[in-house]
This record gives sequence, structure tokens and C-alpha cells, in this order.
Amino acid sequence: MKLIDATMSELQRALDVRMRRHDVLAGNVANADTPGYVARDLDFDAAMAGARQAERSPALALAATSGEPGTFLPIVPGVAPAPKAPGAAVGQEGPIVPLAGTSPGLDRNAVDLDRTMVAMAENALLYGATARAAAKKLAILRYVASDGNA
Repeated sequence: MKLIDATMSELQRALDVRMRRHDVLAGNVANADTPGYVARDLDFDAAMAGARQAERSPALALAATSGEPGTFLPIVPGVAPAPKAPGAAVGQEGPIVPLAGTSPGLDRNAVDLDRTMVAMAENALLYGATARAAAKKLAILRYVASDGNA
């Protein structure tokens, strides 16, 4: 019997993708005053599809991350890596798209802080819900492992 079933794997992937989306949105906030910066977002559905494909394909290429020996991330076929931001690790895969509903200001900066903060709040709520679902799943496993003496 597998302890980590398909549901738990999907929850793990969702948590990873939500965390990557939060990083991208936080980059928008950090660059709110950078002239010419285009607000970005992570396409959650496409990133989840890429993560599922990466798990199914045993022969994926690996890319070194920050140059540290032994740190690698899978390169998902058909998914372009995220543009490297200052301080970001190389190889962060995921379909990065322009944040919808933003238009550049006078300095050609397309970050709308209100929209970005709403997107971050929504992402945080969904991350929390996913984490609670994973905790419930693990609680069920703990209950079963203790023969109902929890």
C-alpha cells in the first residue's frame, strides 16, 4: 500500500506552484518603482501541468540552480524557464505571463500594487487551504497508523 497517494502528490505540487507564484508576485511588489518593469504572474494551471509532466517523465534534464554543487531542478519540456531576476535561482521553471489588467504608467512601469496585493492575498488563501487539506490527509494516516488510538 502506498502511503503517499495521488491526492497527496497533487497537494504537494499545488503547494510548490503556489509558493513559486507568491515569489513572482512578490517580485512585482519589489519592482513597483522600477522604470520599465512589466508586472508578471505565474500561470497556475500551466505550471501544475508542467509539474505533473515532470513527475511522470523519469528522463528529465536537470539544470543547476544557484551554482551550488548538488542543487538541481528539472527542466520541463515545453515550459520556458522564468526570466532570471536579481537574486533568483537559475532553473525556476514555470510559465510566466504578464499580470492581467495592468497598463504602464508614465515611467513604463506596469505594476498595479492594488491588483498585485489582491493576487497575493488570493494566492495566500489558496495556499492555506491546500496546506490544511494536506494536514487533514496526514492526520488520517496518523490515525490509521495508531490503530485509532489518537
